Amino acid sequence: MQEIKSRGIVLLGCGKMGSAMLAGWLENGLTANSVWILDPNPSDWVQSLGAHVNEGVPENPAVVLIAVKPQMMQDALPTLKPLGNGETLFVSVAAGCTIASYEAVLGAQTPIIRAMPNTPAAVGRGITALVANAHANSAQLDAAESLLAAVGQTVRLDDESQMDAVTAVSGSGPAYVFHLIETLAKAGELEGLPPELAMKLAKATVGGAGQLAEDASETPSELRVNVTSPAGTTAAALEVLMDEECGFPDLLARAVKAAADRSRELAQ
Repeated sequence: MQEIKSRGIVLLGCGKMGSAMLAGWLENGLTANSVWILDPNPSDWVQSLGAHVNEGVPENPAVVLIAVKPQMMQDALPTLKPLGNGETLFVSVAAGCTIASYEAVLGAQTPIIRAMPNTPAAVGRGITALVANAHANSAQLDAAESLLAAVGQTVRLDDESQMDAVTAVSGSGPAYVFHLIETLAKAGELEGLPPELAMKLAKATVGGAGQLAEDASETPSELRVNVTSPAGTTAAALEVLMDEECGFPDLLARAVKAAADRSRELAQ
């Protein structure tokens, strides 16, 4: 963080994910005057911070963090080409953009880290997977991990080829959980609950179960068994959900594969 404070950090794109990370950095001691933000539509909050908003970039920033949408990359990234092949570390949180695609624009000697956070980063409960190219040294990898840890947990991948599976599980995963909440609440309505009550029960149940799964020493499988009485209500429901042909095992495997396949397509 000290080097980032002295040399500066550039945030390319400051939408929901960029803003969440920026808020985490500021809470952890980074000063706003060490941040250069490039965004065509900065929010009122961003403009109120005292950061350098759309004022160009420093000569040799420690880090450039790329948080624009993949479809905007072609226009946004070339503006930072002068910082490539040097000491500046580039960290990307854009889905589907490979390290090779950045090297093609910025230069083959550019230190680059590709990362995949997820939307719970907005409340400091995200998880981010990261992988570096050969030109990013261990200190730069540590620095990137520190920046990304501001919005949740981090994990390091062995190889970039794992990123498509990460995208399908944790990157897209929150949407699967949100849909579970929707459908669980709707099922409660069909059994006679008022909509507001059904939704409140569904949200609290999914949120609480997720927290318990993270905090408990038991595995999720053990937790499931612990709350399933033989021939009880939970067992009756799990008989449907755990059906190998039409239950969660097959459904989620197909959903995750579809997301991973699409991630591979986007990378092309």
